[in-house]
Amino acid sequence: MLFSFAPTTATPLAAHELLVFLLQVALLLLSALFFGRLAARAGLPAVVGELLVGVVLGPSVLQRLAPGLSGWLFPGGREQAHLLDAVAQLGVLLLVGVTGMHLDLGLVRRRGRTAVLVSAGGLVVPLALGVGTAFLLPAALVPDGTERGVFALFLGVAMCVSAIPVIAKTLMEMRLLHRTVGQLTLTAGVIDDVFGWFTLSVVSSIAVTGISGAPVVEALASVALVAVVALTAGRWAVRHAFRLVGTSPEPGVPAAAAAGVILLAAAATHALHLEPVLGAFLGGVLIGREGKVEPARLAPLRTIALSVLAPVFFATAGLRMDLGALADPGIALAGLGVLAVAVLGKFLGVWAGASLSGLGRWEALALGAGLNARGVIEIVVGMVGLRLGILSVAAYTIVVLVAVVTSLLAPPILRMAMSRVERTAEEEIREAEQREWSTLS
Repeated sequence: MLFSFAPTTATPLAAHELLVFLLQVALLLLSALFFGRLAARAGLPAVVGELLVGVVLGPSVLQRLAPGLSGWLFPGGREQAHLLDAVAQLGVLLLVGVTGMHLDLGLVRRRGRTAVLVSAGGLVVPLALGVGTAFLLPAALVPDGTERGVFALFLGVAMCVSAIPVIAKTLMEMRLLHRTVGQLTLTAGVIDDVFGWFTLSVVSSIAVTGISGAPVVEALASVALVAVVALTAGRWAVRHAFRLVGTSPEPGVPAAAAAGVILLAAAATHALHLEPVLGAFLGGVLIGREGKVEPARLAPLRTIALSVLAPVFFATAGLRMDLGALADPGIALAGLGVLAVAVLGKFLGVWAGASLSGLGRWEALALGAGLNARGVIEIVVGMVGLRLGILSVAAYTIVVLVAVVTSLLAPPILRMAMSRVERTAEEEIREAEQREWSTLS
């Protein structure tokens, strides 16, 4: 025989692990629905309530009030946690992919200079202020063996990132994705994320291997490769794939194909040591531009991504937050200082970029509010720093504080500013087109 196949030795999922997993998903989803409705009644997007679910069910509240129940429902074993993480990752990748489908590339081409200027201001100013602030923080926040310069660079990266998943869901829930400011916020946020993940990979490599040019060159080459493939082979593949599935009488076939493209694109960027969220977004953009599928036929994917998987992702992110460390006055004071720098730095930078682009003050304020939401992306950055030993537990707690508070501040400021920005005929047309994606829009 030319080939031989050994029988699988994978151990089936134990009955207790399956029970706990099913209870976790059900509890997180239903709690996210409940807290999301409470947030909506309070005038906030549902994503705010969904983020708070993890805080309530995680170490911050449930573990302190009922440690036995918390330990049974959310055990510390890696295998059990990975099951929940897999569902959460599907949620965020599909959410970002659906967001990419809604991106108006015509607007990006016409207003690309504006998006770049806004993004540049929102990156450079917070990055510089974050690095400077790091040198003023107490030495107790810097882990032993970590150079202050590496710690400062990492904190600067944490200050300049934006959270595309949070921004996307907030814009969708507030029905602002069709507005020009919403499209600019999304485009600038993508630029922020690309820069953020690129810089994070460089700083992480420096922390592990020391300062050299290799990490920078490798990251630049990966980004260039992704762009070239997406604009050439990616466009061709998506166009021909959807020509085949677009004629299928089964309503779920195009939605399933779109999900597969999004996940495949995410896997491709992950294989290149880039963030899979970047690939998911590019996959969604290609589907929206090259797929040529009736929006109504992709509505099932949008419903599953936004109403089921994304809430589980946001709730799961909160499970890693432990806000009890803020009871220490020193950590709390340092946290408030870093929070002020993060919020003001992003607003000032975005305002400067918007002003140079000729945008009005309310549009600039709305852009600053939207891009200020760091959300779970900041938490992911913080977790990387904690894992590599760049951040101490106290410093990680401060990063989490910035992530939560900026996500809470963004929606009300965004709503107030957008109420003063006049709607345009172009936005009316874009809204009508996007309404076709779902009967719920």
